[in-house]
Amino acid sequence: MPKTAATPVSAADPSRWKALVFIALAQLMVVLDATIVNIALPSAQTDLGISDGNRQWVITAYALAFGGLLLFGGRIADKWGRKNAFVVGLVGFALASALGGAANGEAMMLGARALQGAFGALLAPAALSLLAVMFTDAKERAKAFGIYGAIAGGGGAVGLILGGFLTEYLDWRWTFFVNIPFAVVAAVGAWMVIREPAGSRNRAPLDIPGVVLSTAGLVALVYGFTRAESAGWSDAVTVAMFIASAALLAAFVLVESKVKSPLLPLRVLLERNRGGVYLSLGLAVIAMFGLFLFLTYYLQVVKGFSPVKTGFAFLPMIAGMILGSTQIGARLMTRVAPRLLMGPGFLVAAVGMLLLTQLEVGSSYPALILPAQLLLGLGMGTAFMPAMSLSTHGVNPADAGVASAMVNTSQQVGGAIGTALLNTIAASATTAYLTDHAAEAAAGGDAARLVQAQAMVEGYASAIWWAVGILAASAAIALTLINTGRPGAGDPVASGSGSAEDAEFKVPVIAH
Repeated sequence: MPKTAATPVSAADPSRWKALVFIALAQLMVVLDATIVNIALPSAQTDLGISDGNRQWVITAYALAFGGLLLFGGRIADKWGRKNAFVVGLVGFALASALGGAANGEAMMLGARALQGAFGALLAPAALSLLAVMFTDAKERAKAFGIYGAIAGGGGAVGLILGGFLTEYLDWRWTFFVNIPFAVVAAVGAWMVIREPAGSRNRAPLDIPGVVLSTAGLVALVYGFTRAESAGWSDAVTVAMFIASAALLAAFVLVESKVKSPLLPLRVLLERNRGGVYLSLGLAVIAMFGLFLFLTYYLQVVKGFSPVKTGFAFLPMIAGMILGSTQIGARLMTRVAPRLLMGPGFLVAAVGMLLLTQLEVGSSYPALILPAQLLLGLGMGTAFMPAMSLSTHGVNPADAGVASAMVNTSQQVGGAIGTALLNTIAASATTAYLTDHAAEAAAGGDAARLVQAQAMVEGYASAIWWAVGILAASAAIALTLINTGRPGAGDPVASGSGSAEDAEFKVPVIAH
């Protein structure tokens, strides 16, 4: 597509709302899978004879494939067609899920998880970029991204509920098999109703060096953080992974600035609004994923909740996210500038997180945890909605897939960092507390159990303080970097673009 020719605004697709149903269903399946397996992991480990040392690979294999291949998947969607990529991603994800559910050993399980991650990396950016090119009216776009944002934000917590139900009442294998009906319905529906706008593909040759460098760099980064959680930050392999990742990603940026048809055009990153979204959302997800981990352990280990009861305990957060995304974010998106939703949204979430720093062994769920979750959900839902919409802000339709992949990459890397960083902080604080109360811990009996529980809660509270600061930083970045106005009110973005070249890529079909 020539840089000098703007793509005309196309007529609204009459099937766009039907398409949204199947896109949302596919997104729910991908987000569910990020957490649903966590609750099933202890049962699967026992059945398949997976060692304690290797059990983390059930999670890590998915994270590495998904995070490492997202940019590649986004560019394939741009080149091959988003509908084609979407349907192939769904079919592949369903087959990989069937393989995981039927696993008879460790190798088969890990292979299935890696395949799920690879097809998810094709599916996720295709889904988001389809929304970007199908919904062109500002008000309709706000509603569509409100629904998508609620699913992206709350799906992980839904996964905890569903995972608890399936594991407790059926079998851990159903946490894999449950994906198959989701995928089949979404694939058939998408094939029948999705119509991609003409002329929105990127038919440039594939940037093979960029694919290799970005995949290797992201895999090294995600693995570095994952390994840090279990082996420590000073571990030789952990340090080597971070050094390798920095070198590979630096080489990737250099290559992208030189090649004629880059995998990730730097204009996608350098435009300040998109850059602000990727950075602020990545940081917010660090806080969010850490919280899922700590609350799950607090409710099950300290409070003695069952897996199903733990899942239901997350319902207020899901309700808050849906309310924030569809009733606050979507309704205000066409009336106020996005930064005035994202910044305050992250701050409201930070207030909810601040309440959780007061956790104690005997804390009341209704008095403390419930209101904190509601505030977290409201804040994150309000912020997620404009963030998802802005992730493809002003981008050439031919780059919509890779721009969508970047927001998924920021979330995936943020999740890996959040789990490793906050878990390490919590573990250090727990150890320090036990050291200070060694005499009581050595006494045995109820006193020792109480000290152990208190040590865990001290660790969680220390890590949650860091999460509060991270959410405050997300709010500051959103308020500072994101300067686009509300849709239809004039867009100051050209003055804040990475380059004049980037301004040429602002086309009415998906601009705000």
